[in-house]
Amino acid sequence: MKRNLLLISNSTNAGEKYLDWCKDMIKDFCNESGVKNVLFIPYAGVSMGYDNYETKVKAVFETLGLNLYSIHKQADAKKVVQDAECIAVGGGNTFHLVYELYRNGIMELISQRAKEGVAYMGWSAGSNVAGMSLKTTNDMPIIEPESFDCMKLVPFQINPHYTDFFDPKHGGETRDDRLNEFTKVNPDMWVAAIREATALRLKDGKLSLIGRNNKMKVFHGSDEPKEYDLNADINFLMK
Repeated sequence: MKRNLLLISNSTNAGEKYLDWCKDMIKDFCNESGVKNVLFIPYAGVSMGYDNYETKVKAVFETLGLNLYSIHKQADAKKVVQDAECIAVGGGNTFHLVYELYRNGIMELISQRAKEGVAYMGWSAGSNVAGMSLKTTNDMPIIEPESFDCMKLVPFQINPHYTDFFDPKHGGETRDDRLNEFTKVNPDMWVAAIREATALRLKDGKLSLIGRNNKMKVFHGSDEPKEYDLNADINFLMK
């Protein structure tokens, strides 16, 4: 297995600077991968615009000794993906991200390159699309992509920003309710619900949960969802 992945739940923790909580994680990932130049995919950044998004991420990556360049400024999207030594996909709206990946003809190409071993990192929407489909995103479908199918870099679904917080004043569904609906309709599919300040790391065929002292929750079929901590063996998700 050649895949080399860092799938981060969130970019910002409350009261902290952008990407600050995970910048050492990103630095270690790039150092381990021998990466200095990072191709950035800003397509999920609907509200801030691609130029502003690139500027924001580039400022952080520069402090880590990394050169970041955005795909939206390149003349040939397919060529720069083919030439990239590392691909970083930012968060935002997952539906718009998937729409643009298909429109530019690079969904399958990024998947292919990552499966060949090119370093891939994502946060939020960028992590969600590394899974089988976008069906466990938290985002509103502001645009209709060509397909819900995503990169399939891991054989399960990812739900970033997972929380089991329940507001007794709110009468709607909880996140668990929504994910249980998904597993009821898709009983054979596993869902890794990753909380804030955690990430999934796939290296040398081994999947692990990394980050701050936290847990993730796994949903499957009609089974009771189960918690896994940072030291747990979660490689069953890769089968």
